[in-house]
Amino acid sequence: MTTSKKLKIFNDPIYGFIRIPSPLIFDLIEHPYFQRLRRISQMGLSYLVYPGAHHTRFHHALGSMHLMGQSIQVLRFKGVAITDEEEAGLLCAILMHDIGHGPFSHAMEHSLVENISHEQISLLFMEQLNREFNGSLTLAIEIFKGRHPKKFLNHLVSSQLDMDRLDYLKRDSFYTGVAEGNINAERLITMLNVIDGNLVVEEKGIYSVEKFLMARRFMYWQVYLHKTGLVAEQLLILILKRVKGLVSNGVVVNCDSTLYYFISKRINQENFDKEVLVRFAQMDDIDLLAAVKQWQDHPDFVLSRLCQMVINRRLLNIKLKNRPIDKAKLDEHFQAFKLRHRLTDEETSYFVFSGIIENQAYDRDRQNINILKKNGKLVDVAKASDQLNLKALSKKVIKYYMCYPKESV
Repeated sequence: MTTSKKLKIFNDPIYGFIRIPSPLIFDLIEHPYFQRLRRISQMGLSYLVYPGAHHTRFHHALGSMHLMGQSIQVLRFKGVAITDEEEAGLLCAILMHDIGHGPFSHAMEHSLVENISHEQISLLFMEQLNREFNGSLTLAIEIFKGRHPKKFLNHLVSSQLDMDRLDYLKRDSFYTGVAEGNINAERLITMLNVIDGNLVVEEKGIYSVEKFLMARRFMYWQVYLHKTGLVAEQLLILILKRVKGLVSNGVVVNCDSTLYYFISKRINQENFDKEVLVRFAQMDDIDLLAAVKQWQDHPDFVLSRLCQMVINRRLLNIKLKNRPIDKAKLDEHFQAFKLRHRLTDEETSYFVFSGIIENQAYDRDRQNINILKKNGKLVDVAKASDQLNLKALSKKVIKYYMCYPKESV
């Protein structure tokens, strides 16, 4: 294919036209590993709460790449040296930063494979693609790992104000219809600069940073950690746990061969080799959703009932509290459901359980966001801001939840 035919554009609902900047990017997007992201939900089961949230990791990766291109332009205009090779590395790194996500993104992160994060799997994909593309991704991998000597390059891909966060907040806000999460990504990018090799925000952009952090807090509690979405994802995790238990005990469970491979074997960091990577690349939301539909009719009470709950959106009740769950209250629900359906304690634990969730909108100890004052001094945004809420956002918030069946279950 000629180079000119590879310089295509995508029509994105958030930013308008997104241009493919190079033949290498085009070839990466065309690769089956990347095309799989069209079939990976960006927000897991959040569409059970927000019906519009059906966008994919493919959308998000392209949007993040678009914002990265804008950032590079802005920084070069301000005299920051970014070579053509570094530009290509940045664009490739951000394009593929989420390529390691499995079905339903974060919901299944530690269910299909153990003790290996999506970032680690993304790195394995990038290393494999680097071999296929004759070393073209070596610099991108260095940036993705956070090891490039120009620290601001690493920060653009992974930090508290990176292109990943700027895109997903704006995109998820758009598709959920939650206007409070919308941010002015273009304004924030325009205010970026580099001082002593670190990414900073010019003082004029402080209100945009405040809005960004407030929007992030709002989106986490209102969307990403919404109690209905939370209980739906817990049910999906429990479905996989039950299936793995049944298969290990010799019970027949039918599903796609690729999904069965991950159900029947313990895949972890130690044995996640090239063969496993190839199999992982063949799996997406469709495999899991088809299996859950099929398992609704499985003779095992626990598995069939859990699957029916997810498919028909007849979920468990969930109560969120600011203090630890009352064990007596939890046990009351536990015993009632156990007796009603004549279950064992182990079986009942799939329907009555508790847990914790936590969120910290801004972590001052992890690559903080520095504001560049007009006098040249750098000040942490929480100190520079006159918005008292920012100091509160720096504190980790912990909430406790209890799940139990509705009376009709």
